[in-house]
Amino acid sequence: MDGLRSGVDALFVLLGAIMILAMHAGFAFLELGTVRKKNQVNALVKILVDFAISTLAYFFVGYGVAYGVDFFASADVLVNKNGYELVKFFFLLTFAAAVPAIISGGIAERAKFYPQLIATATLVGFVYPLYEGIAWNQRFGIQAWLKLTFSAEFHDFAGSVVVHALGGWVALPAVLLLGARSGRYMKNGTIAAHPPSSIPFLALGAWILTVGWFGFNVMSAQSIDKMNGLVAINSLMAMVGGTLVALVLGKNDPGYVYNGPLAGLVAVCAGSDVMHPLGALVTGGIAGAIFVWMFARTQNKWKIDDVLGVWPLHGLCGTWGGLAAGIFGLKALGGLGGVVLISQLIGTAIGIGIALIGGFLIYGALKLTMGIRLSQEEEFQGADLSIHQISSTPE
Repeated sequence: MDGLRSGVDALFVLLGAIMILAMHAGFAFLELGTVRKKNQVNALVKILVDFAISTLAYFFVGYGVAYGVDFFASADVLVNKNGYELVKFFFLLTFAAAVPAIISGGIAERAKFYPQLIATATLVGFVYPLYEGIAWNQRFGIQAWLKLTFSAEFHDFAGSVVVHALGGWVALPAVLLLGARSGRYMKNGTIAAHPPSSIPFLALGAWILTVGWFGFNVMSAQSIDKMNGLVAINSLMAMVGGTLVALVLGKNDPGYVYNGPLAGLVAVCAGSDVMHPLGALVTGGIAGAIFVWMFARTQNKWKIDDVLGVWPLHGLCGTWGGLAAGIFGLKALGGLGGVVLISQLIGTAIGIGIALIGGFLIYGALKLTMGIRLSQEEEFQGADLSIHQISSTPE
């Protein structure tokens, strides 16, 4: 029976890894549909190569930083429990690789290709697993301290903060250090509109992400006996809440509508296993409002040229998700309990701090040494020329 159980668990986690791997196609098409046509080739290449670099960085460095697993120390890890540890690595890799995929949308259309690969390797090898280990593997005793002091650990079931908030808050310094796209903000105060190049591609990306998200959330149980349909229903309700609020507040704008479900899903990740479905619906609805309001504000008021709005969508909605788990997870609000708001506040703040420090250090160092921004000629013609020309050379 142990062999059957381990085989089922390995298959369960493998299917989750495959679903999240498919989500990276969603990241690609969401970016593809949002950026201008001249940058579409670069966007497609960037997402795929980022995933490849993430795999190597996480295999050789990051997974060990977070979980202390050494694939070279013993051959047992290769065969134990039907290779469960290996497919668990694959599953958690897809989470780690989501961080540079998130950042990619914020820095699109003017970031150099190869410096970004260096940033990806550093983020996935060190910055992300540092916080992952704190939140999910008891590193540095922070979770134990929270439980001793406030009676509950920081709770993030599927990565509202660990993945999404961290990625969004790393993206913010990257976007600020890059500066706005050429011609985006005029000296006379006018703003040049850069509407999505393809609503169908944007919608396709959002749908792929939405479907894959049920693997992202449900399979975070990481074993079949811990799988809970509550997570699936809460994910569904948060998706619906985000969609409908974005529809109303975004005044039927398809760009807002198709980011609405993503905002809801980002926010519900942390507490999807402890909330009542009505709590998940409210959590998703508030996330939809956060995205619509903050995307417009960052672009038009603060003139932060975050192309896909990854800081509002992932950074702020992920932050809200970390806090929402400590609100709607309470028994008094229909949740299952086991969470406290103060632990959620502290755990979320630690993630934001690590993300901001890591983002400014990595992108600041790259800006000083290699440069992170394309020349005006390269930006005008559309992305990194070496990539664009190779991909578009006529036969």
